Amino acid sequence: MNAIVPHLSRPTVLHLGLGSFHRAHQAAYQQRLIDAGDTQWELVGANLRSDMAQTLEALARQGGAYTLETIAPGGSVRYQRIEALREVIPHAPGLAAVIARGASPCTRVISLTVTEAGYYLDGSGVLDTGSPELAADIGRMRQGQAGETIYGVLCAILQLRRCAHAGPVTLLSCDNLRHNGDRLLAGLLAFMQLAQLQELAEWAGHNISCPNAMVDRITPRPPPELRERVQAATGWDDAAAVTAESFSQWVIEDRFVAGRPPWERVGVEMVSSVAPYEEAKIRILNASHSCIAWAGTLAGLRFIHEGSAVPAIRQMAWDYVTQDVIPCLATPGKASALDLPAYRDTVLERFGNPAIRDTNQRVAADGFAKIPGFIAPTVRERIAQGASMDAVAMLPALFLVFLQRWHHDTLPYAYQDQAMDSAVAHAICAAADPVAALCAEVPLWGEAAGHPHLVEAVRRATDRVHAFVQQAAR
Repeated sequence: MNAIVPHLSRPTVLHLGLGSFHRAHQAAYQQRLIDAGDTQWELVGANLRSDMAQTLEALARQGGAYTLETIAPGGSVRYQRIEALREVIPHAPGLAAVIARGASPCTRVISLTVTEAGYYLDGSGVLDTGSPELAADIGRMRQGQAGETIYGVLCAILQLRRCAHAGPVTLLSCDNLRHNGDRLLAGLLAFMQLAQLQELAEWAGHNISCPNAMVDRITPRPPPELRERVQAATGWDDAAAVTAESFSQWVIEDRFVAGRPPWERVGVEMVSSVAPYEEAKIRILNASHSCIAWAGTLAGLRFIHEGSAVPAIRQMAWDYVTQDVIPCLATPGKASALDLPAYRDTVLERFGNPAIRDTNQRVAADGFAKIPGFIAPTVRERIAQGASMDAVAMLPALFLVFLQRWHHDTLPYAYQDQAMDSAVAHAICAAADPVAALCAEVPLWGEAAGHPHLVEAVRRATDRVHAFVQQAAR
């Protein structure tokens, strides 16, 4: 497989993580710039894992081009050829080509799409040094070898940049982790300290920036029939096509140390603080998405839009946002920058789009990472306010009943959770009091772990979930 040869003289964005989301989101914004006549910047893509070999090979065969199918809630469909990817770096052990590309003086921005678990942070946002992958990477870096985690790869790139005097670079997170830029920087500096890279850490303090960003576009896994659908509509036989909803949003703090593409020309919101946008998106969209996926699975449904159409499931999500999230995000003296009820209604409309066919399996994944990031902040704030949390408690209750099905091997699909310790999860389900065991997990709840208000609220909610499941089975 040959990489596509780029124009090496142009400033470049190197993106790490060539999954469907990047190709439906960031690459689509770059295509908008190209379509507007702005070709100053190149976009280069690579993957740190070996699990996308077929997709990378298809992209290479197609010259980096692929089709983006977007579907509006009303059902209108658009097909767009995306040609923004100017280079696709093949995956190879050691990632030497990726590291060399990241260290090029032309590379001014390194963007990355990492799942919550991929940051290796514990419930307090501190680097989890107990991770075997992270420990292995620290050992590699101490021996002068490149790593395989996001920190190990970035350190290898930055070390080479420093030695080659390649100049500063911005590290731009494009994922759902709250304060993703701040957390990436904290995790990276902690990793450098553990890997005994003090000189690199000092250099990084003057030569990198890590702006926070919020990204939003529902992007399901490409279904098997997408290739045939694209060919029928466009005539293109595309082995790397992606599908997504028509809605798209990207909000970035404008803190770049080596320049950036003029994304604001094509709809990206450049702001001084992304906090209100990410809080609304993470707590309203991401958490209620998981709510519908867990509930839909328990009701025997396959797709998100099916669960959204069930009044009882939609009501769970609506109550969660209305009764517990909005009072946390729009308290007196802390008005939100967004119209939260309108945002809630837009989100639920998007979830109901039947053409997207987003699966419960995809959205239900990674519950052990999603609870601390998406749900626990609202729980802690409701406890601090001395307020009811019956609505938000439905989400961990749904997850617990969902997890118990995983424990008994009765889920209709394979459950994937990068942050889950299987032994811990089985122990929770096998405990004499599973509700108390779930609520006692500090990595999930932080300082709220074991709080009696949390335990009792989840206990009541679990009874309601069991009643819902019984009703759905009739």
